[in-house]
Amino acid sequence: MKSTIGLFKTELIKPRRPWRTLSQVELAIAEWVDRRLHGEIGHIPPAEYETNYYFTATKPQVKTTS
Repeated sequence: MKSTIGLFKTELIKPRRPWRTLSQVELAIAEWVDRRLHGEIGHIPPAEYETNYYFTATKPQVKTTS
């Protein structure tokens, strides 16, 4: 958890200060979380993983008979 908080501060909080409003911080955090690469899902952003999942889940499967 400490490494995640460190990355959060290094990548988002410190470079973009000073923050003017709480709304700016909330939006920036949501965007940061959405684009973070996640090891559990193949080091891709969550939005990309979700798109890939639905693309393959809804793709009709072709079955052949012999």
